[in-house]
Amino acid sequence: MPDPGLQGGKTPDVTGPKGASRRCPHCHSPRVINHSELDSLNIGHVDCDAFYAAVEKRDRPELRDQPLIVGGGHRGVVSTACYIARLSGVRSAMPMFTARKLCPDAVVLPPDMTKYRRVAEEIRKLMNALTPLVEPISIDEAFLDLTGTATLHKMSPAQSLNRLAKRVEAEIGVTVSVGLSHNKFLAKLASDLDKPRGFSVIGKAETLAFLASKPVGMIWGVGKVMREQLAKDGIVTMAQIQEMAQENLMRQYGQMGSHIWHLSRGLDNRRVEPDSAAKSISAETTFDTDISDVDILAAELWPLCEKVAYRLKAAGIAGQVVHLKLKTAGFRLVTRQLRLPAPSQLAETLYRAGLNLLQKETAGDWYRLIGIGVDSLLGAEDADPIDLADPDADRRRRVEEAMDSVRAKLGKDAIVKGRSLKSLK
Repeated sequence: MPDPGLQGGKTPDVTGPKGASRRCPHCHSPRVINHSELDSLNIGHVDCDAFYAAVEKRDRPELRDQPLIVGGGHRGVVSTACYIARLSGVRSAMPMFTARKLCPDAVVLPPDMTKYRRVAEEIRKLMNALTPLVEPISIDEAFLDLTGTATLHKMSPAQSLNRLAKRVEAEIGVTVSVGLSHNKFLAKLASDLDKPRGFSVIGKAETLAFLASKPVGMIWGVGKVMREQLAKDGIVTMAQIQEMAQENLMRQYGQMGSHIWHLSRGLDNRRVEPDSAAKSISAETTFDTDISDVDILAAELWPLCEKVAYRLKAAGIAGQVVHLKLKTAGFRLVTRQLRLPAPSQLAETLYRAGLNLLQKETAGDWYRLIGIGVDSLLGAEDADPIDLADPDADRRRRVEEAMDSVRAKLGKDAIVKGRSLKSLK
């Protein structure tokens, strides 16, 4: 099987005379593709190809040639679609009912996050063997800074990344696409150019020309609203932004004007930050049928609070700002937040805050989704201090600690609160 090719903004030339010189000196692949800056670029972005679906197909070989969708029930959304399903138009975050209409023959599996995290950790270990500067940005993608690793590995960063892609495929059984450039923004753009099993390069010399024809929506941070505003002002490509003065863009769009001015020119000075701490932890669920009753919504909220609390405790952190997320039957997103007196990692505390927000918000509307999350994360040593103004708080903490202890020995379903039984009805 040929190695992933190295591709840039322009079609690179295959170099070397016929014979051995056309083969890689390390893996001996006959597919050697050159780029004039290949040995001087150090920032990589590695992105797994249709990760959840790839893991499921690895574990279920009978699904290899079938369209596969990993996602929620009929009212949920697509988490990942394999590339066969994508040929029918199925995309991530698409409502499941739409995906089923587009690809009625698809096999649909619920996500198994425990398994996906385990596989992601295996891939992360291979990355960490290349460089300590690995910055995960999601479960299935990460930035790598390979500056100074050529001497250690006796090969260029491009060759190290190519070997990484081969090892992931051979040892773990999924594929990745790699982008290589001189900064994070361009490395991430490059990894999307030739999926799946792609290896693309964007060099410094070609940066402006490469970006010029690209739509403004490819700029990190430019979402739907900003894209529509720019289009309203007649700006649809990065070339148009490249021709504008930074001061004019800032007058019109504020700090965002400076942001798009820099990235449209490929200017990004962000460093690869290893082991970036999570900024928030959350959980949500989409209902099979819309819900308007606040008591039923509260029952759905409780297990989400337990899930978030479990993750906080496992990570040894606590959150001080609680966020409630609701999505109406008409897909309108509603978010509300409440700052706690002190950081907490208790499900009961999160539930009480979330219920407070929920009761203020619901007024007969029908909802298709509810979620709870926390941010302003701190260490567990600051969590849930004794509150003299709430004498019952310490009892609630001790009850939850006792429940955690029982569950650790006998399983998570060994002991539950009464409201958990309501949510199962």
